[in-house]
Amino acid sequence: MNASDFQNLVKNLASLCKETEWLELKHNKQNPQEIGEYISALSNGAALLRRSNAYILWGIEDSNCRIVGTKFRPREVKIKGQELESWLVLQLDPQIDLRIYEGEIDGNYVVLFEFASATHRPIRFKSIEYIRLGSYKKKLQDCPEKERELWRILGQTTFEKEVAMKNVSADQIFTLLDCPAYFDLMKLPYPENRLGVLQRLISENLIIQSDSGDYDILNLGAILFAKNLENFDRLARKTLRIIFYRGDSRIDTIKEHEVKKGYALGFEEAVTYINDQLPQNELIGEAFRQEIRMYPKIAVRELVANALIHQDFTISGTSSMVEIFANRVEISNPGLPLIDILRFIDETPRSRNEILAKLMRRLNLCEERGTGIDKVIFQIELFQLPAPDFRKTNQSTLAILYGSKKLKEMDSKERTRATYQHASLQHVIGKKMTNESLRNRLGIKTSSYSLASRIIRKAIQEKLVKPQGSKVGVGKSAFYLPFWA
Repeated sequence: MNASDFQNLVKNLASLCKETEWLELKHNKQNPQEIGEYISALSNGAALLRRSNAYILWGIEDSNCRIVGTKFRPREVKIKGQELESWLVLQLDPQIDLRIYEGEIDGNYVVLFEFASATHRPIRFKSIEYIRLGSYKKKLQDCPEKERELWRILGQTTFEKEVAMKNVSADQIFTLLDCPAYFDLMKLPYPENRLGVLQRLISENLIIQSDSGDYDILNLGAILFAKNLENFDRLARKTLRIIFYRGDSRIDTIKEHEVKKGYALGFEEAVTYINDQLPQNELIGEAFRQEIRMYPKIAVRELVANALIHQDFTISGTSSMVEIFANRVEISNPGLPLIDILRFIDETPRSRNEILAKLMRRLNLCEERGTGIDKVIFQIELFQLPAPDFRKTNQSTLAILYGSKKLKEMDSKERTRATYQHASLQHVIGKKMTNESLRNRLGIKTSSYSLASRIIRKAIQEKLVKPQGSKVGVGKSAFYLPFWA
């Protein structure tokens, strides 16, 4: 925060001339224990009012709220040899972003503590949760109605509406975010002046007006439209990573590419980059030869979009990745899937980041709800590739596209997976799987219908598909459904 922003914020807070659920005004009082309790109370109080920040301001006269200065010097205070700021942060759970500002207002020295509101659970100080009710500080457990309301509000906290960068000037907004790109992607005329741009970004929940009179950039604005995500501390590790390996293992890395732009800016560029690097197959026609990519671009595009949209942003130190091997492409994102991986094809997807997903759909960067994986399976079948594999690991979701394989090279699990996905796709498009449709899917000759029957029988035994009707059969004219139909 620069000197001008600091002065504006202090004057705005002092002019309120009252203590609120998110603001404490003090003259000189500086008891460390009490400061910690107030941080907990005000952070939780700010969350109740859906405010992004809370404050403690020293240097204000109690009787008339004039800025008179303070003797409090937070940098000089130590608790058993530990600096006050460090001591406070270590006593808070969860630890929050506490910022201490010091400066002069009209020759009077003032101190401002600024900290974020509680997000996913109430803030505790020394294992006790506090709350601010008007100008009174109380233990949260003594206010059961407020406690229930706070938990209800915290349960609605979304990543997209959290602050990525505080107290940003209008000039900095245009430096940090690619504002014209938003209007281009939305196919909207660019406003005639900056104020019109800023108002539109506010209405889209990309930025908000801050208490200092400047702006806060929200995670939604940064993750989509940042010119460089590394400018945002909390999002620097959320860039899309693309890694190429020699052979089928991770032993030998050929190269790595990091897409540092916000997802709306870098998505199409990333998909094109991936597609351009993928291996090619030669398609020989009657009069010409044509080089085509081994993997359908549409499938890659949808899976990359899914990885970005459905990732768990609360898992730190990791990001969405695309890993390209000689025989497969792995696309992963932090966070376990919210629905059964066997139901990716038919169930409406649930996203941790619904606001992000909705805006990316409006920006035409991903499919409408529930159609993305259908397209992936359809394209994979069109390219006669093995069925993609969807997995969940300890803390992530993984989608694997496999390179071309002959049926005799596929193991039983791969054949069964292809059968289940084919039955599911047929069902969602209003058709039914038959022996013939599966033969076409797997490239089995008509004379080998018994091979298709054995594969179907195995899928039935695995309880992935079922015959239509009560009778179990695998005849050439029988119809089959996915287990959930």
